[in-house]
Amino acid sequence: MSQITKFICVIIILLSCSITAQTSISDDPETIQNSIDFRINQAQRDIENNNFFEAEKKLDEALVLANKIDNQKSLGIIYAKIGKLQFITEEPDEAIKTLIKANKIQRLAKDETNLAETYKILGNVYYAKKEYHKALEYYTSSHSLFEQDNLNNFVAEILLNQGKTYIALKDYPKAKKQLQKSILLANRYELNKILSSAKIYFGYSLYQLDEKATGLREANQGLKIATDNKFTVVLNEGYLILSDLYEFNGNYQAANEHLKKHLTLSDSLLEAKRNSLSQDKRVQLLTDGQTEYQKKQLADLEDQKAANDLSKLTTILSIALITILSLLTLSLYKNNNIRLKTNNMLHKKNSELIVSKEKAELASKTKANFLSTVTHELRTPLYAVTGLTNMLLEEDPKPEQIQHLKSLKFSGDYLLTFINDILQINKIEANKVEIEPEPFNLKKKITNVIAALKNSANDNHTKLHFEYEKDLPQNFIADQIKISQILINLIGNAIKFTKNGDIWVKVCQTSQEGDVLNLKFEIIDNGIGISKEKQEQLFESFSQGSIQINRKYGGTGLGLSIVKGLVKILKGKIYLNSELGKGSNFTFEIPLKYTEKEEVVEVKKSYFSNVDEVDLESINILIVEDNKINQMITKKILNKMQLKCDVVDNGEAAVEKVRNQFYDVVLMDIHMPGISGLEATKLIRDFNKDITIFALTAVTLEDKMHEFDEAGFDDIISKPFKQEDFEKKLFNALIVDRKKPV
Repeated sequence: MSQITKFICVIIILLSCSITAQTSISDDPETIQNSIDFRINQAQRDIENNNFFEAEKKLDEALVLANKIDNQKSLGIIYAKIGKLQFITEEPDEAIKTLIKANKIQRLAKDETNLAETYKILGNVYYAKKEYHKALEYYTSSHSLFEQDNLNNFVAEILLNQGKTYIALKDYPKAKKQLQKSILLANRYELNKILSSAKIYFGYSLYQLDEKATGLREANQGLKIATDNKFTVVLNEGYLILSDLYEFNGNYQAANEHLKKHLTLSDSLLEAKRNSLSQDKRVQLLTDGQTEYQKKQLADLEDQKAANDLSKLTTILSIALITILSLLTLSLYKNNNIRLKTNNMLHKKNSELIVSKEKAELASKTKANFLSTVTHELRTPLYAVTGLTNMLLEEDPKPEQIQHLKSLKFSGDYLLTFINDILQINKIEANKVEIEPEPFNLKKKITNVIAALKNSANDNHTKLHFEYEKDLPQNFIADQIKISQILINLIGNAIKFTKNGDIWVKVCQTSQEGDVLNLKFEIIDNGIGISKEKQEQLFESFSQGSIQINRKYGGTGLGLSIVKGLVKILKGKIYLNSELGKGSNFTFEIPLKYTEKEEVVEVKKSYFSNVDEVDLESINILIVEDNKINQMITKKILNKMQLKCDVVDNGEAAVEKVRNQFYDVVLMDIHMPGISGLEATKLIRDFNKDITIFALTAVTLEDKMHEFDEAGFDDIISKPFKQEDFEKKLFNALIVDRKKPV
């Protein structure tokens, strides 16, 4: 019996360990939180699949766990989803109570993102109750919080809901404004469901504002998107709205067809919802739960009976078997808990990865939009600078003013180059930079660069020296613009950090393979030099020697990053040798193809000087530009060419002008208040396919070309433009194309 007693003690110890392990794991806050998140995600999927009772059960389980660890953020999310579920199951008053409870918890927890979602659901509940002003208050609060967190992809739905509410209040101008914004955001973030619904309601508001044809077109576009993507709820609303529009329009056959489709789909959706909310389904769910409970109770009774039937004379072999089974059970239990915890962790990490991916995509889009906006805002005033400078140079300035104006022109051109360099860094990183080879005189190009920078060197009392290897050819085929950029950055950098000194620019040949020469360029200065530890990061974007150097000498640290990227694109290498206090030597080597062909020097041409004045009198041009200075500059340039023009400052006015008056050419800006130049061009193309429309814009073109093509532009003129290029494009459109046989 002593042996039996020992085995029984072992079993008791093992069972105690099992219970202790179970308690410790089940009380682990991280494990509980993972279980909460898992149930919330499962409940959301059940709601989307119309499994409302299953969703309710999972949310109730999550609520118990969240109260157990007192996680306020999770409690707020759970109450918000319960409120949403009550709203879906047609319990609006209960939904409001639950959502207000969620609202209070989220405000105290400062969970503003989820609070914005709760405000949106409250707005939806009050909209359903036809308390439209109350709904608008909650939509406005939700809108502010989403914008505050830069979650513009969520703002699209809020704008749609506001637009629908204004339609319910018959405030069609405000509805049009909000729905138009919703369409723009839905397009930007590819939110097709919101886009389809917003276009349908936008069409309805336009129709009510007496824009009947446009309204019907927009509503039908929205219905097509919903049909292609099988958005049944949107289709149901769309059929009813289009039925009303066709009835207003007198097309009773179409109205009747859409009404029939609405009634059929509405009955189908109602039947599906009734099935999801049927009492039979709730009873079945409760019965399944009760059956599981009864099975468990029956199993417990059987175990108890087996335990009572155990004989006191159980053999050592039986006890050993029980011991082995107990150990196996404990091992399986621990493995099961480890697997459960691992699965919960995987669910959590997967959710975090999805959020990180969405944030990264949003950051990428935000960066692209920021660069586009900044570039436009910088190029627009720069258009005024370069335009006015060119006009002043052509108006016979005083001799002593010519050099000042040329310096101003050079500064404007250089500033434009700098703006382009900011974008070029991104293009270099994205491998989007293209090489444009052409014949040019290398020695002359370097001489011009040095001459352009001579004034800056004189200001620092620094001398520039140029050494071009004897017998080295001068004519090459390469991308001379990129070579100029490299030299301007390196020589300009040397001038900045060299005072009362000397700078040498040297060019020589290192090797040759056929007609390709490997050339070495050296820019040597005896300026302040660069410390060893700073040289490693010097070619990185926005990097400089130190904060003190940045404050003393200025600059953004973009130049050397661009230089490194351009040298690499030209299949070259760059080196740096510098010592603090003794100066720097920047050396780069690039292969250049030798040619005997001379550089082509373009002669400035005035295209309209030989055109008959009678022909010019019959030409009408429309300028669409919201910036007053740019309006004045463009108008003066056209008047110098003896061309007449009208000016409007927004897209809506441009559409009306072209509708009511004949124009040969429209010069269309892109970013304007109201509708953009792209939208205005699309509207014009609906009723006029032949008019020539140029995009006169400061936006960057590389990633926008497909948008300009789709809108219907004939050509693009980038601001600030070269006047000769501008004249040439107008001349071809107004004079050359007119003379071509039809």
